[in-house]
Amino acid sequence: MREYDKHIIEQFLGVEVLQLELTYKYMKATFYEGNKTFSVKDTEVKEPAAGEVRIKVAYCGVCGTDVHIYHGMMDKRVSIPQIIGHEMSGEVDAVGAGVEGYAVGEKVVVRPLDNRKEKASDKGFSHIIEELKFIGIDSEGAMQQYWNVPAFTLHKLPAETDLKKAALIEPLSVACHDVSRGRLKAGETAVVLGGGPIGLLVAMVAKSVGAQVIISEVNENRIAKAKDLGFDAVSPIKENLVEYVKGKTEGRLADVVFEVAGVQPALDIMTEVAGIRGRIVMVAIHGEAKPISLFKFFWKELELIGARVYEPADYEQAIKLIVNSDLPFETIITATEPLTNIQGLFEQIDSNPEGMKYLLNCQE
Repeated sequence: MREYDKHIIEQFLGVEVLQLELTYKYMKATFYEGNKTFSVKDTEVKEPAAGEVRIKVAYCGVCGTDVHIYHGMMDKRVSIPQIIGHEMSGEVDAVGAGVEGYAVGEKVVVRPLDNRKEKASDKGFSHIIEELKFIGIDSEGAMQQYWNVPAFTLHKLPAETDLKKAALIEPLSVACHDVSRGRLKAGETAVVLGGGPIGLLVAMVAKSVGAQVIISEVNENRIAKAKDLGFDAVSPIKENLVEYVKGKTEGRLADVVFEVAGVQPALDIMTEVAGIRGRIVMVAIHGEAKPISLFKFFWKELELIGARVYEPADYEQAIKLIVNSDLPFETIITATEPLTNIQGLFEQIDSNPEGMKYLLNCQE
């Protein structure tokens, strides 16, 4: 409710209008307008439809995909103007007809995959179906104060969960899925190629299962960040990565390699740094065909494993890590800005490519 509406009602009724009542009519929402521009508008809060839950969004993280949208790289996919965002945390604010198991005030996160068009040919892998829609890209997202979503996308959080840290659950779920796909286990050695936000989260999950972790990264600031977090981090520009990993593994090299960097030098080294029967997990998105050494797959009996988004179990693992783990996930948060400063936040990301994870406070 706008202030002058509130003032008129208070004068007419002779009573103060409670803030609780005000939240249900108007809210702030952000819209990607194209051309590296966001707007912030007052919009009406919608009642949840049947099968939906309305969430009071606490925090929303900025994903690399959101940055691609900002740069106009996905204008053919998003419906401009559009509210984007999917790395979020919040509380249940209202429950639509037919929804059971959720109560107002419960803390939740959203697994933003709309897989309602699953077919038999998808073989039961509902997270990567042929007609998968990604909520926050293909439909309205979380960069607003209140967000209506299908109830089947929700995961409950324990009451004690820090909602700021919980905004990391979506990207952490990506890392959990990557580590699961690599079948990494305690005592094995993992080499993570790329020390950005996802690379660090992969390293943290790998550490949580008891693996030895080595991070390869060319940026000195990110190397320093990884070392501050207790990881073995090395620059492949300054060190021979293969020899370095040999020295750390008695010559066995890596059991699992996570290719997170998405650049040709990482593709070149991933087959070299993997040991006999090593598994290589392709985390990065390569939109075009690129050369890799197929001979090494033959010679060392290597495996190349694709990893895309996440499954429900990955979300549950990420929630447990956020709530119960002593790993310092919050240290990868570079900055938090009010929702109304969305334009400034994206400009800040552009000006600081060494930053890690940026959040919007959607209620501030």
